[in-house]
Amino acid sequence: MINLSKHIIFFCVAVLFTQFNLTGGELQVGKSFQYKSVASAISASVNGDTIIINGGFYKEANLVIREKIILIGKNNPIIDGESRYNILSIFSDSVTVEGITFQNAGISFIEDNAAIKLDSVKHCIIRNNTFINNFFGVYLAEASYCTITGNSISAQSKKETQSGNGIHLWYCKNILIENNSIEGHRDGIYFEFVESSIIKHNFSFENLRYGLHFMFSDSCTYSENRFEDNGAGVAVMFTHRITMVNNEFIHNWGSASFGILLKEITDSKIENNYFYKNTSGIYLEGCNRIIIANNDFIENGWALRLMANSMDNIFRENNFIGNSFDIATNNTKNYNLFEYNYWSEYSGYDINKDGIGDIPYRPVKLFSLIVERNKPTLLLLRSFFAEILNYAERVFPALTPKKLVDNSPAMQRLQ
Repeated sequence: MINLSKHIIFFCVAVLFTQFNLTGGELQVGKSFQYKSVASAISASVNGDTIIINGGFYKEANLVIREKIILIGKNNPIIDGESRYNILSIFSDSVTVEGITFQNAGISFIEDNAAIKLDSVKHCIIRNNTFINNFFGVYLAEASYCTITGNSISAQSKKETQSGNGIHLWYCKNILIENNSIEGHRDGIYFEFVESSIIKHNFSFENLRYGLHFMFSDSCTYSENRFEDNGAGVAVMFTHRITMVNNEFIHNWGSASFGILLKEITDSKIENNYFYKNTSGIYLEGCNRIIIANNDFIENGWALRLMANSMDNIFRENNFIGNSFDIATNNTKNYNLFEYNYWSEYSGYDINKDGIGDIPYRPVKLFSLIVERNKPTLLLLRSFFAEILNYAERVFPALTPKKLVDNSPAMQRLQ
């Protein structure tokens, strides 16, 4: 009786392993292996399998994964979409794709072709892949708890209308995007209706429009990213409770470029970031209750452009060094707090040696108000006329906002 029970248990366990493939098999793809194409291996796979794609060139498209499998490249295999097709679509949870080069996913404004598209999945990992000249690089729709890490994503698009985004998220939550390099797309990273996600240690550069563009994406954290030489910089719109810390915004330079464009943002933090040589460091429109602290604004055109409908924001312990204009505004009043900032153009004194200037600093120049109302006058920026206007306003302030003032300016650059 005991032996019979053991046989029954063994038989049940064997059935379970067969039915659900708990051990997982290994399928090899390549010229000298059983499976000559990626499509045939995917078709033969079951839950738990690992597909190893050996080095080679594979002209394959419209691949579909519906099982929980691992797809790994060995010796840099290349899967080519022939500039016409979507390459890989994933419809299963817990899929890993690693070590593969995906190239030439075709342009399609109806299908949004991508090198890898993840649709309504969880716990997927896209890791250490290379993406070259795809319409979209990695596209996630209604996905959650997925990781996009260590990928190189590049394109050579010349027009925004002919390019998709490097990493594109729509209606996602709890996504980790880390250690990726993205260049040459329309937007490097694009979020729409995304929640509670983390974007860190990415390098997004030389994209046609924005290095980072997100809308309606609440409670996300962006840290230690570098956004450089993008057509229009970074845009953040219609979003609540964001945190942006330890990022670099560099050389986003042009007539409509920004380190960060903030539009309708509330209850957020922008701290310990570095803004260098951007047309505008931060542009704020309709923004409320944002803490902007411990940032460096160095050699920008405008460090801050603060529109009249932005209120209850705090600007504290920032460094403003060598900017053409520290602050520009279209308002004669101020409903924001400035305190303990360092201003390189401040010429006050500190008699009691407490490190705080004894006279307030008014960072809005009269000439910046004139430029805000009449853009062509910017041609006179370095003229003797502009210097006379600014000096006269400092001595007898009448037109610049009386309440936009730092009453406690720092005497030395803040560390």
